[in-house]
Amino acid sequence: MITLNDIKQAKDKLEGVNQNTPLTYATILSKELNSSIYLKKENLQLTGSFKIRGAFNKLSQLTQIQRDKGVVAASAGNHAQGLAYSAQHFSCDATIFMPEATPLTKVSGVKSYGAQVILKGANYDESYAHATEFSKEYDKEFIHPFADDAVIAGQGTIALEILEDCQDLDMIIVPIGGGGLISGMAIAAKAINPNIKIIGVQASGANAMKTSFEMQIVSNSKSVKTIADGIAVRDVTPMMLDYVLEYVDEIVEVSEQEIANAILFLLEKQKLVVEGAGAVSVAAMMHNKIDIEDKKVASIISGGNIDVTMLSLIIEKGLVKSNRKMNLLVTLMDKPGALMHLTNILKDSDANIVQIDYDRNSVKLEFGEAHVTIALETKGKEHQNTIRENLKHSGYRFKQI
Repeated sequence: MITLNDIKQAKDKLEGVNQNTPLTYATILSKELNSSIYLKKENLQLTGSFKIRGAFNKLSQLTQIQRDKGVVAASAGNHAQGLAYSAQHFSCDATIFMPEATPLTKVSGVKSYGAQVILKGANYDESYAHATEFSKEYDKEFIHPFADDAVIAGQGTIALEILEDCQDLDMIIVPIGGGGLISGMAIAAKAINPNIKIIGVQASGANAMKTSFEMQIVSNSKSVKTIADGIAVRDVTPMMLDYVLEYVDEIVEVSEQEIANAILFLLEKQKLVVEGAGAVSVAAMMHNKIDIEDKKVASIISGGNIDVTMLSLIIEKGLVKSNRKMNLLVTLMDKPGALMHLTNILKDSDANIVQIDYDRNSVKLEFGEAHVTIALETKGKEHQNTIRENLKHSGYRFKQI
């Protein structure tokens, strides 16, 4: 059983390697939700995630003989980078199995620390099966991303840092994948302040721990699908469920759209680049999944290793949803000056064209017609209503896409 002393020892071992990441007051979020919210910015951690804490603590406890044989891990990305960095620090070979769909930024990050990457499996659990088989075949130490006492103790050091900076918290909100982060933090926090509430958050597309927590028995998912790849864990480890049942007060879940909303909010309002897993705690608060009114809350921003393609997609969809971008398909006569007439209407409507495509070959068109697909920068819902009214008044057939 992990104790507060184990976590304090882990903190000592991480001295000089781990960064004591900022715990900052989130002014806008606090005002909107009528509470005092602090963000623990592990996205600013070395390797871009909290995972270096547990990986380094584990490797520090291996014998030299074990290190000389090399280490193996399975990871969706963040544990891989943390372990790869730690292995490089201890001059130890590392082989990391990662899901085939792992974002390039995470694969590149692992390789940059000298580790070998093997892309195998559709999700973390399949990669895990390949990694454990490999470690047995080649007699290498397998470093579990969460179901390991040394790893859990390392992750628990986050709670020590938070409570050193802010002693009178009512609640800490933590992302859950396999459960290592929330277990370590809950053990430390409850030992220091038994009255503090520990709330876990899962993605709806990977919610096995929430289901198991509610049933109080292991209940695995058949599959996982979420943009929060860092917590996309299909199966629940009995050891981790035991910790969660003992120390965690509540688990909630958030949808893909809610996660995307939180990523965009953190980028725009807090100036933070955050991955899906790192945004779930904020998503839960933003969408009223947790009662935080008049409470002092710490929210764990667990990582920032988001693929730029995914970030671009989230921004694009967010702009459309917030009425700052408008996509139209307009039908017009295919003759000289027709396009100019359309763009003049948009200019008079004070709409900025950012993309345009002209199609006269679609089988859906009558002869002599053309489709114009236009992307516009707009200034809100009323502005978009004005644009639609001006197009209707000018006799255009169009639809918003």
